[in-house]
Amino acid sequence: MTLALTGGTGFVGQALLDLLEGSGERVRVLARTVPENRRGLRWVDGSLNEPFKLAHLVADAECVIHIAGLTRATNLDHFEIVNVTGTLNVVEAAKRAGAKRLIFVSSLAAREPDLSAYGLSKRRAETIVAASGLDWTIVRPPGVYGPRDTDYLEMFRAATKGVLPVPAGGRSSMIHVRDLARLLLALREGGEGISHEIFEPDDGRAHGWSHPDLARSIGTAVGRRVYVVPLPDFALKAAAYADEKIRGRNARLTRDRASYLAHKDWVVAPERAVPGAIWKPEILTREGLHETAKWYREAGMLQK
Repeated sequence: MTLALTGGTGFVGQALLDLLEGSGERVRVLARTVPENRRGLRWVDGSLNEPFKLAHLVADAECVIHIAGLTRATNLDHFEIVNVTGTLNVVEAAKRAGAKRLIFVSSLAAREPDLSAYGLSKRRAETIVAASGLDWTIVRPPGVYGPRDTDYLEMFRAATKGVLPVPAGGRSSMIHVRDLARLLLALREGGEGISHEIFEPDDGRAHGWSHPDLARSIGTAVGRRVYVVPLPDFALKAAAYADEKIRGRNARLTRDRASYLAHKDWVVAPERAVPGAIWKPEILTREGLHETAKWYREAGMLQK
């Protein structure tokens, strides 16, 4: 099978390529900048808004795995441009090339599209995929962590100081990036129980993680006992406003992001679980958090 992949230089995409490198599989990857350490793969230098480059990406591909997307922005129009129009461009290129299979990496945020522009853009993208006429599967990951991640890195860094603010109340599910990458590869062939399904995978922990429990586990991973500070909705949004003012377009906590982080239920739905015969998580989150902290330290991203 020839695989076409978008988002190959991103967090999830790199984990997927880690699994594919040396496998002998034919893989073509879209990226704006081709990384020096991945020369063994076939790369297409381009973006989601370049039809000619997308045509080259999906030529002769039996399966397209669409990971690329925008997760945060201060200009909310960018979600529409990248997540919605970009997905439409990928779908159209795949159909023109005769590709049969499309795996789309959405987000659990798509379940509540009224909460954020990001979640709405992912739901709209899901609608495009479902109406494509292709053999599709949609994956809605919950919180994804692991080596190379920059979102949870902020929490790890705060934990080393002994104080970790979290949204007040609520629960969320988690998944290690390597388990998510394994799932995407397991879905390549499609078939009964896979095709035309929306899956919400996780680490196998029933009822997810309360924010304080996750914070304390991150503290344990970095070797610190943390004081957990619950932030009510107004404080979370105020912190986002401040981050946007200070870091501008580079803000990590945007107001749009704060809108869905304040939601109380980001636990995966049991009825959308991946059938166990197809895939099961292998990495317990507490162990994965320790591994992630070690990787951050070795990469110089976290103090030793």
